[in-house]
Amino acid sequence: MPNPQPADSIPLHPETLDRLAQASTATVATLLYKRGYHNAYVQGVAPFAPCKKPLVGPAFTLRYIPARPDTDPIEAFREPDHPQRVAVEQCPQGAVLVMDCRQDASAASAGSILLTRLEMRGAAGVVTDGGIRDAEGAAALDMPVFGAKPSAPTNLTKHHAVDIGLPVGCGGVAVYPGDIVLGDNDGVMIIPRHLADEIAAEVGPMEDFERFVLEEVRRNVPIIGLYPPTDPDTLKRYDDWRARNAKA
Repeated sequence: MPNPQPADSIPLHPETLDRLAQASTATVATLLYKRGYHNAYVQGVAPFAPCKKPLVGPAFTLRYIPARPDTDPIEAFREPDHPQRVAVEQCPQGAVLVMDCRQDASAASAGSILLTRLEMRGAAGVVTDGGIRDAEGAAALDMPVFGAKPSAPTNLTKHHAVDIGLPVGCGGVAVYPGDIVLGDNDGVMIIPRHLADEIAAEVGPMEDFERFVLEEVRRNVPIIGLYPPTDPDTLKRYDDWRARNAKA
């Protein structure tokens, strides 16, 4: 099967990212599941601090392979073309740096200095299935940082940075450059770019209905027939609820 179309051949609707920023990862997970995407949730990562704002933006990827003594001495960071450093300086404004560390968090994939540089350059955030060092500094950033766990050892001890801007696996999920990354306190979803517009168009109506359902549950309405709305009276009450809220 062919790879997805390149990101630059799939323009996004101007409102898509803003709409997704109002959505929960739970809602997006359900909408992707309905389309057959059962493996879009990045496993084993969490925000290093409660999200001050949603993480949303196109993926900019960096891939690591296992390190070796001959390729990853401490002097490697002096190389001007070191891929980790280059990725930090090339990550576009508004993009999310997604790092593939093979789900190995025994060493860091970045630390607070590089993460701060990304924030200063306007990156939307970072997602890694590896570790993060200087975790306290990472947690203090306004930019959302998602990782597997704090990990003090430098990346050179376990991770050799090789590829920028190519498809990667992060937390067991395929991530193609330009896919849309959405993160909140429940974790991170990867939205295939070609689906982003239609997912964004559906999140508002779905979350409106779930707000109605939550109000009904608080009124002690039984869940059967309510969620999903198999009782015809549920949809009638929902239409009335929408009308009342539209007037408000």
